Amino acid sequence: MSLTSKRENGAQIVTVDADRIDAAVAIRFKEDMRCVTADGDDRVILDLAAVDFIDSSGLGAIVAAMKHLGADRRLDLAGLRPNVDKVFRLTRMDTVFRLFPTLDEAVASSAG
Repeated sequence: MSLTSKRENGAQIVTVDADRIDAAVAIRFKEDMRCVTADGDDRVILDLAAVDFIDSSGLGAIVAAMKHLGADRRLDLAGLRPNVDKVFRLTRMDTVFRLFPTLDEAVASSAG
């Protein structure tokens, strides 16, 4: 699982550089997220623009990453493609995470 991280506008942006988060990579994704977000800003934005498929294992891995951040930090999601967005809405995870259509909109919301 390839993740890149940068800081912008008081938030840590973690970009997933893969087209799938599924059972084959879920454990690695959780470990990599734990490493890149071990310390940092109170807000983490997960950029999912490259991800075209997510299954229940991938969804669970993202929830685990959110829980790892703890109560004082927040995980927002940006750039969800239609297939991925549909999974989050069907499972009602859109009530758990703030979803932003684009990374730019997510970053802009930090400024406000």
